[in-house]
Amino acid sequence: MNNLQLHIEATRPEDAQAILAITEQVGVFNAEEIATVDELLVEYFGLGPAKSGYYFLTGRVGEQVVSFACYGPRALTSGTFDFYWLATDKNFGGRGIGGAMAQRVVQEVKAMGGRLIIIETSGRPDYAQTRHFHETHNYIREAIIVDFYAPGDDLVIYVQRV
Repeated sequence: MNNLQLHIEATRPEDAQAILAITEQVGVFNAEEIATVDELLVEYFGLGPAKSGYYFLTGRVGEQVVSFACYGPRALTSGTFDFYWLATDKNFGGRGIGGAMAQRVVQEVKAMGGRLIIIETSGRPDYAQTRHFHETHNYIREAIIVDFYAPGDDLVIYVQRV
């Protein structure tokens, strides 16, 4: 990780603003999607992860928030989890932080008895790097639903068996 000391832990309330700033900085999320991250954080802090169904991890270098991940159990399934969000500060991109965060999510899901992780993402060209990231981190493209999000914006579903 290029000599960076990444520390990953459960997200704290004081991390929320930095998480939202990273979400906005990534440049592919629209205002509604950024607001969704905010809503999930409110539920996570208000109800706790077990009741809200949302688990957040924060990656720090020193005291600086540089990445976050959000995942949770999929309703009405046995051992299936959704991996909702993963974003890294652009100033720390390409240093293995996203990969370390993704690996930690897998470890956490395994510890919770998970057997399958699902990632749903966009098929738009500006998500090509995101799809490549998932494919290089042991996720298999399982399905594509054409025009799911909007005309020309496919849903691409990835899975990893853990």
